[in-house]
Amino acid sequence: MKKLLMLIACLLVCGVSFAQKLNKISGKIIDEKAEAVPFAIVKVFTFPDTVLVKTIATTPDGTFTFDQIKNGDYILSISMVGFKSKKTAKISIASDLVLPTITIENSTKQLKEVSISGRKPFIEHQIDKTVLNVENSITATGSTALEVLEKAPGVQIDRQNDQIKLNNKTGVMVMIDGKTNFLSGADVTTLLSNMSSDQISTIELITNPSSKYDAAGNAGIINIKLKRIKAYGTNGTVSFNGGQGIMPDSPNDLYRAGLNLNLNHREGKWNIFGNGAIARKSNFNNTYLDRTTLSNGIASSLTQNFDRKNKGVGFQGKLGADYYASEKTVFGVMVDANTVNTKLTNFSNTNIYAIQNGAPNLSYILQDANSSSPASNLTANFNIKHDYNKEGKSLTFDVDYSGFSNKKDENFLANYLNASGSSTNQTNLRNNTDAKINVYAAKTDFTWPLSKTMKIETGLKSSYVVTNNDFLSEQFLSGVWQNDLGKSNNFVYKENINAAYANFSKEWKVWQIQVGLRAEQTHSNGKSITDNKEVDRNYVSLFPTVFVNQKLNENNNIRYSYGRRVDRPNYQQLNPFVFYMDPLAVDQGNPYLKPQFTTNYEVSYSYKEASISLNYSDTRDMITQVSKQDDATRVISVIRQNLGRFQNYSANLNYPVKLTKWWNLQNNVSVYYNKFEDGNIEGAAYSASKVAVNLYTSNSFTLPSNILLEVSFWLNSPRISGVEQTTIYQGALNAGIQKSMLNKKLKLRLNMDDILLTNRWEGKLVYQNINMNVVNRYTSRRANFSVSYSFGNQNVKSARSRNTATDDIKNRAGGN
Repeated sequence: MKKLLMLIACLLVCGVSFAQKLNKISGKIIDEKAEAVPFAIVKVFTFPDTVLVKTIATTPDGTFTFDQIKNGDYILSISMVGFKSKKTAKISIASDLVLPTITIENSTKQLKEVSISGRKPFIEHQIDKTVLNVENSITATGSTALEVLEKAPGVQIDRQNDQIKLNNKTGVMVMIDGKTNFLSGADVTTLLSNMSSDQISTIELITNPSSKYDAAGNAGIINIKLKRIKAYGTNGTVSFNGGQGIMPDSPNDLYRAGLNLNLNHREGKWNIFGNGAIARKSNFNNTYLDRTTLSNGIASSLTQNFDRKNKGVGFQGKLGADYYASEKTVFGVMVDANTVNTKLTNFSNTNIYAIQNGAPNLSYILQDANSSSPASNLTANFNIKHDYNKEGKSLTFDVDYSGFSNKKDENFLANYLNASGSSTNQTNLRNNTDAKINVYAAKTDFTWPLSKTMKIETGLKSSYVVTNNDFLSEQFLSGVWQNDLGKSNNFVYKENINAAYANFSKEWKVWQIQVGLRAEQTHSNGKSITDNKEVDRNYVSLFPTVFVNQKLNENNNIRYSYGRRVDRPNYQQLNPFVFYMDPLAVDQGNPYLKPQFTTNYEVSYSYKEASISLNYSDTRDMITQVSKQDDATRVISVIRQNLGRFQNYSANLNYPVKLTKWWNLQNNVSVYYNKFEDGNIEGAAYSASKVAVNLYTSNSFTLPSNILLEVSFWLNSPRISGVEQTTIYQGALNAGIQKSMLNKKLKLRLNMDDILLTNRWEGKLVYQNINMNVVNRYTSRRANFSVSYSFGNQNVKSARSRNTATDDIKNRAGGN
């Protein structure tokens, strides 16, 4: 009998060794007060040769889990800011193992050692997204959220058209703390230009979201997470930043300043949090363009130069509370508001050189314009989360209200001059825009783990949007202001979206799979009250997603994904108003725009921290901006249309290198191929394609005496988007330095953006009867300084974060 048992045991041991069984190690880290320690760095080393196997951070409740661990002997190393480093005794692994709770001790003597090992890189690539750790970046200090995004790999900021692109694709859904903001186009960039990087913790780039996310966003999602205090008790962070633009041939008043305060009080069952910020901004923009016209034998060459300066002060505040009614149930309320008033002054000079029957004629148009644009946004959220007894089973419910108001008062005074400089005519116009948007939404999400390796997620959502745009255009004629009936209008848009989704996920030793389906029913109605025109649409769309993950071993991983997305026209793109920009340019919406649908495919391979991915997307009825030129009047009309098909192929390489203990290098290379096709755009077929490259590299140096240094560089090659072509390389060299004092509670940072002044835009539009070249220069070089101080306990436990119910609609609102 003993021999038989020994034989069976031998066979089992051999079988396990032959199969190279992989196991899990899990545990929990607590402090001396038996409270969980989140975000501690836990490493697994082989024993006795101490080869590093894996590194992870503990979750907000202090737990950690290592998977894909081979049989053998190991030790764990735990490190965390404010605590002594700790190593465990030898651990022998032959099956899944749950370790006893590990206690680490508080210490201030080893801060230097731990902070170096625990500092996150600026760019962090995870399995389903790319994360920018903004609060750890020196070169991001004193910047705006828009300027930080410009440094992100795969992100392009199109300042010519006020668009954000991801992987060279438009249609990005911008979220803030899981809530999609209310703005679109120029208003999105205005909001992000007013948001200081001192308010931001991380930025997530999600190129292929799952069915749990709203289907909006052809190019994916950019989620900006604001800073949240991490501790019990009363604690916070206060920071000040200032900066000065340094540009040739520009005004002196290009300084910016901001003050930010984050506070948190957590005690017992209550967590109360809030933050506030005030920021002053100032920017300068110079645009030069030339184009030609030919009509009735008159050939004209037009050159225009625009100098725009805008400045303003913005305020932002958030107040919220979480009440932990029990270990399983949490109630939360949150209110946030922001307001900004931007004032713009704009001077333009237009030269018109016309030739008829060989006789030249020169004339000029000089225009002074100014505008005031106060905008405000209020969002309120009520949230309930209940965790069931079964681990991972939870139910959440959100109800939201969001209100947005955007007003704009514009004045235009144009003088028409002949070749001798004498005035031949003068026009005096003014526009008044009043846009109001109200959004009501509710959603619920249910997560049900069927087993340790299998899970179902389902949810429902409904939203209702009402927008009211009142536009009044007037001319000063015969000494009085008179309504311009051809331009004034009142446009009301209503939209109801009802959605349901289900995700199923299953995990094996090597394979992980998640399949999902989202259904959205949309009913929209746009009505021009003045013109008595109405467009009503009602349709149902399905959005399947598939994700497959293959773990080859602990260092090699392959991920496959598929998904379908939609971009509905934003509210102002549907607005039929004709907006005057100058005597030779107007901007007009299109109430007949259709939504664009995109199918995305992606395959990615990762080896340790390096990764490469291949992407393909196919967009039908792409929403794009085109220009229509009337050669007889020389007026350019900027309009929105659906372009038949847009295909995007891309390859992305991420390769971090640790050159020494004190020098880290992050490298990203992206190559794109864009192809645009339409059978009839402005009366003729259109086809264009181009290969483009995006490069990003960052050097991080850890120096003695708590000094950190960063140097980064990004470059975008010439590219094409719709009918618009970028004709030059764009890039910027940035550098920054940080000094930490008072146990790293006080941080001083100094940095400069675009040191070589290479970040500007040049492009052209060549199609049909349009032949136009554009040069756009903006305030890209700026020196920034900031000081921040953290008080209270910063190292214990983080408050929960949550999304709200208005995720898919907020970035579609706003004004032109």
